[in-house]
Amino acid sequence: MATVSVHEAKTHLSRLIERVLAGEEVIVARNREPVIKLVPATPAPSTRRAGRLKGKINIDDRFFEPLPDDELAAWNCED
Repeated sequence: MATVSVHEAKTHLSRLIERVLAGEEVIVARNREPVIKLVPATPAPSTRRAGRLKGKINIDDRFFEPLPDDELAAWNCED
């Protein structure tokens, strides 16, 4: 864990960012008192949109046909 002054953080921000992205924890101190910790930002979760896959997925017509009795019984755990 590295501790740097506010002045050093302002002067060498790019280097500190590289260190943080490499996995190092960096603390910024004011008057030798820790005030913040630099950490990597987490990526924003992707948003889901209705219809995004329209036209990209094809479902065979057989999908909608009724299952044979023996297969239906197997899915229902029947003998």
